[in-house]
Amino acid sequence: MSAIPPNKPYRVGRSRTGLGLFATKPIKKGAKIVRYFGPLLDSRKKKDDAIENKYLFELNNRWTIDGSVRKNIARYINHACKPNAESDVKPRKRKVVIRAIKNIEPGEEINYDYGTDYFKAYIKPIGCKCVACEKKRKKQRAEARAEKARLKARAERKALKQAEEQAAKGARKKLNGKPAPANGKLLNGHGAKSAAGRTAKSGISVKARGKPRGESRASA
Repeated sequence: MSAIPPNKPYRVGRSRTGLGLFATKPIKKGAKIVRYFGPLLDSRKKKDDAIENKYLFELNNRWTIDGSVRKNIARYINHACKPNAESDVKPRKRKVVIRAIKNIEPGEEINYDYGTDYFKAYIKPIGCKCVACEKKRKKQRAEARAEKARLKARAERKALKQAEEQAAKGARKKLNGKPAPANGKLLNGHGAKSAAGRTAKSGISVKARGKPRGESRASA
């Protein structure tokens, strides 16, 4: 890695994706940060067109900057879906400059959008690790956990309701299948009349109706 002059407002440091470029001084919106440079490749030349690496910056259909050289400090700037900088491409001058599109505070990582083609080819297959995408995934994980907890609570309520209904059903079945009271005892507690006219448990004497014994027949 090439040494960075002390007057430059950035440094190379550890990032969530490996190495990254971080601000060491306040950088105002619109300010030039660093130039993206390297050998120019001509797509008309078979030798140049055969070069492949992750640091190729296409200027137009013909010219491409090979930014893989160590002196190109801008190659340490990582991609972000919601960046604080952008690439200012000047095809006629065959030049690319990274500029701030927001005020960048010391300690903040400098980043810009690499573009759709690069994103699909290199970033999407492994998953974007920029701050915006990490927040999005974190939110999605939290929502998934909340939904799982909601479904679990719903299932528990349903199981409890089913258990209560089953218990009530069992109680009704037991009540309907209760055997008749013994000795003819009524539910109100009074004794029932027996076939032979026995005294009921309530103490009331019951006699069979009919003529008294020994009574003479009436004369015609």
